[in-house]
Amino acid sequence: MKRLISVFSAVLLIFPCMCGTAAFGAEEPEISAKAAVLISADTGEVIYGLNAAEKLPMASTTKIMTTLLCLESGGLYDEFVVDSEAIKVEGSSMGLREGDTVTKYALCCGMLLPSGNDAANAAAVRISGSIEAFVELMNRRAAKMGLSKTFFVTPSGLEGEGHGSSAADMALLAREALKNETFRDICSKESIKVRFGDPPYDRWLKNTNRLLTMYEGVYGVKTGFTDEAGRCLVSACERDGKRLICVTLNDSNDWNDHIAMYGYGFGEVRQLEFSLPEDITADIVGGASEKLRLVPENSTYTVSTVAGNADDFTYTVLRPPFLYAPVKEGDEAAALRISRFGQEVDTIPLYAAENISAAPVKAEKANKGLFTRIKEFFGRVFSP
Repeated sequence: MKRLISVFSAVLLIFPCMCGTAAFGAEEPEISAKAAVLISADTGEVIYGLNAAEKLPMASTTKIMTTLLCLESGGLYDEFVVDSEAIKVEGSSMGLREGDTVTKYALCCGMLLPSGNDAANAAAVRISGSIEAFVELMNRRAAKMGLSKTFFVTPSGLEGEGHGSSAADMALLAREALKNETFRDICSKESIKVRFGDPPYDRWLKNTNRLLTMYEGVYGVKTGFTDEAGRCLVSACERDGKRLICVTLNDSNDWNDHIAMYGYGFGEVRQLEFSLPEDITADIVGGASEKLRLVPENSTYTVSTVAGNADDFTYTVLRPPFLYAPVKEGDEAAALRISRFGQEVDTIPLYAAENISAAPVKAEKANKGLFTRIKEFFGRVFSP
């Protein structure tokens, strides 16, 4: 029986991090990249790797992190005037000019589709006040994600001393970014209409990722090129419910190499379906009952895996120490984190499985304050 672990009642057992190994049978692809990796987007298992841990320049695939941080900063549709110095940058551009009014959402489109260096710099200054401060934010986030071979010097991907990452790190970064629905929606577009300018007007931006139209199921992610880095490509593809992420660095034949790696990878992974726990409860204060049953939207969960089985997965309930009545059936009340060997796979909402009405206030409790009632509640919960 799978273990159900509450963050408030037990400590999650941490298993050693394990990478998937390719199944026997299909022949591994021969590719031109200096470094490459193919992983399951669900579990992070490595299906194929070539110098995957080597730190190399990654050019404009850098903008995956810049865009993710921009999307997470909020106020995506608030209009503002771009910083005139930030947009004075060489290389690819979304077409920003001094005095242009823009939104963060438009900048994200400008980063992910035409790979605008001007958009990356403008976003950095808007979010952190300066490019240098934003780069610090990028590196803090990379460290938090465990991207040990990643170091950012610019938000755009233009080279600076030490700027680089590994194929493995970029795959994990893309996996995290694609959990953001807005990020996934933008990077999957062949073209997109945005509004900016002085005054703003509608215009179309075209995606540099040709793989979107070359291979069925591709839904992102980001291209990159500089003289030092060569051609870099991060892509994601879904087929028959299987989701994979592919990265190549310094690859003169990246489109065809990604196609070859997907052809190999989809044959190596399988769909694993397992049951989610059914006995999840939460403490509730002020209700006719002291416990609330919680359920996920679906009783089963499916992942793309190389060598996994149902016993590999553990669960953590994410919720406040207690909930307040009344609660209606179907209300989102908590979340369930699904992990494999201690590494997060997904976090899904948990919903109230029943109605819990507010308990009538008894006369002797009518004059008690909220603090007193909460104190009494915890006294009952933790009493010997």
